[in-house]
Amino acid sequence: MATLIQIQNPPKPGQARFALWELGFRPFYLLASSFAALSIVLWALQFSGLLTYAYLQGPMWHAHEMLFGFTLAVLTGFLLTAGQNWSGQPTPKGATLAALAALWVAGRVLVLLPWGGLAALVNVAFPLAVAVALGLPLYRGRNRRNYFFVALLVVLALAQLGVHLNALGVLPVPGWAGIALGLDVMLFVLSVMGGRVIPMFTNNAIPGAKALRQPWVEKLALGLVLLLLLADALQVTGPWLALLALVAMLAHLARLLLWQPWKTLHTPLVWVLHVAYGWIVLHLAFRATAAMDWTVASAANHALTAGAIGGMVMGMMTRTALGHTGRKLVAGRAEVACYALVAGAAFVRVFVPLLQPSWITDAVLVSALLWSAGFGLYTWRYWTILCRA
Repeated sequence: MATLIQIQNPPKPGQARFALWELGFRPFYLLASSFAALSIVLWALQFSGLLTYAYLQGPMWHAHEMLFGFTLAVLTGFLLTAGQNWSGQPTPKGATLAALAALWVAGRVLVLLPWGGLAALVNVAFPLAVAVALGLPLYRGRNRRNYFFVALLVVLALAQLGVHLNALGVLPVPGWAGIALGLDVMLFVLSVMGGRVIPMFTNNAIPGAKALRQPWVEKLALGLVLLLLLADALQVTGPWLALLALVAMLAHLARLLLWQPWKTLHTPLVWVLHVAYGWIVLHLAFRATAAMDWTVASAANHALTAGAIGGMVMGMMTRTALGHTGRKLVAGRAEVACYALVAGAAFVRVFVPLLQPSWITDAVLVSALLWSAGFGLYTWRYWTILCRA
């Protein structure tokens, strides 16, 4: 007897199944981009005096939320997605992934309420929960090469704990020390991931690019970032810190030049990552000048956060979302607009106050609007991609 095979037509685009909880990048990219777009509204509410009861206020709220809220959400989405590929083991999905997302959302809400102890508990618990969620599949898959990401998540939890203990009046160490430690960890993460993916993406996308990785340059660049982290932990300042940052800047500049960024000008999905890495070089240069009191520390901090983190995040969020949903790895007009808006936000925030300090208020406002527009456009463009199979 012949076997009859029933062939069903695929669902129409509007009928695609809901897939938000199928892999880590989906909810966390959507949450991060939405939060980045809305952050200017929350800033405005703080400045207008409508959030005077918030547990974290002013610049500390801004630094904490951009680092341990926005950036950590993107890192979580990336690690829970890449971790499955690295280990060959499943990472959280379904209800477990939704619970992680809910924990992150709770942290964003609680820092705007007067319940400081609960806010601290929830916010410190989140990176620890992600460390467990990543560590278990890495252990089951015997993927020892990436164990250090678990350790870095624990360090981020400790850095965040320091911020909260200071805010609660428990720890005399300044909360900004925790922010500095968190930024150094993120700099190391960007340096590691940049070295892994940027030359590979460059060679894959551009025939004849010949982006190179020299082992001694790689080790020197990463080692100097770890030394910088140690120097900050030990509160090293002045000429010694300037010298360390300067040498690190030269190492990362050499690394970037080996990747031949000038060959990527016609490939936005690749040049956005090169531009973002260029901000790491600028960050280290400004760290050197700030250590000598030639420039303000804010320039170095925003070169890293708005420039390197913002650019790398936007580049990886578009590429990951397109690749993991089976779409062509091509940046369209919307993606290029996102890249330009975020890069513009970084440029205005870093360079306008350096060139004309009296324009700092206008620079912050324009930069915030460009930043919100870039991530708002990403949210609008990608929410259906992230939510549907």
